[in-house]
Amino acid sequence: MCTRSQTRNRPQQQVPPNIEPFNLEEPIENQAPPVVMMADQRIMAQLLQAPTEGYEDAIIVSAITADNFELKHGLLTLVKNKPFCGLDKEDPHAHIRYFNKITSTLKFQNVSNTSIKLMLFPFSHKGAARIWLKKEPPRSIFT
Repeated sequence: MCTRSQTRNRPQQQVPPNIEPFNLEEPIENQAPPVVMMADQRIMAQLLQAPTEGYEDAIIVSAITADNFELKHGLLTLVKNKPFCGLDKEDPHAHIRYFNKITSTLKFQNVSNTSIKLMLFPFSHKGAARIWLKKEPPRSIFT
């Protein structure tokens, strides 16, 4: 928050060289709008797109040929209820046993159990374990 004395003592702001200032002595209607030259000449839709190159997931899920296959919300909740966080006191082997117990009960026609496990695996991690998974090389986990 500025007081009046602070605003009086401020140095004049410099106009960037790529912006033409308005002439205050001439009516605004007679002036052309300022022209701002962008260094990047892409359109706004292109600028707003997130880059996807180099951001592939580490986990590769094989193609699923089943019609109308989807993971149910209840299944995702079950997997998320007991996440592995990567803490020293946690047992990663116990987490894998629990994860395998849940996923071994699932059977879908034309969907391999490995594909289901690979889809659910990221949801079973939290905190440091999720960071570890994101740092794995792209397309490096396929079983």
